[in-house]
Amino acid sequence: MLSGRREAPLRETAALIAAEGGRSEVEPSDLTDAAAAAHIAEEIRTRHGRLDILVNNAGVNISRRSWAELDASGADQVLNGNLSSAFYCVLAALPIMRAQKNGVLIHTASMAGRSIGPLSGAAYATAKHGVVGMSHSINCEECINGIRSTVVCPGEVATPILDQRPVPVSSQDRARMLQSEDVADLIVYIAALPAHVCLNEVWITPTWNRGYVAALKQGHVRP
Repeated sequence: MLSGRREAPLRETAALIAAEGGRSEVEPSDLTDAAAAAHIAEEIRTRHGRLDILVNNAGVNISRRSWAELDASGADQVLNGNLSSAFYCVLAALPIMRAQKNGVLIHTASMAGRSIGPLSGAAYATAKHGVVGMSHSINCEECINGIRSTVVCPGEVATPILDQRPVPVSSQDRARMLQSEDVADLIVYIAALPAHVCLNEVWITPTWNRGYVAALKQGHVRP
């Protein structure tokens, strides 16, 4: 079941799945609305009788992201798009997973959810720290129900979210970053782990780590 606010990308993903011989269903919805998330989960339960895997992969940022530029509207957009949507999907999925005594939840956070810096902006860093905390709290309570939660913290990934950076990112830098399929392969691996294994948190970064490279150039770290 593919869900999100923009139907066109969902249809494109469905076509890719079909080309590989897979099957999917598209249900466009604004998952920053708790009722909408609950509706999608109920649709899955009604049609298929169970919900085995939830992947929270929504991400949004804005260009005016520093405290000096940020306003309440921008903060709401980033906090709701990155944290509230994931939280609402978890609330909707957990009752189904508890009933079947099994389930895997995988959340795409960010290295901004583990380290503080000005690059990602105040609201994004706050939201992604919230996603990390949410995932670990699920394991604290739901392990007795056979439910496992993993938070994935990628470094820079070459996705359209980079278009919102205040400083444009070159094509050369994008080519050195993680690619979408790199993170996707990791998520598939996590989803396929046996039921007795919980991978709590994973960091995945590009080898050419621009943060490290900048520090080396400034002499903060010597090779």
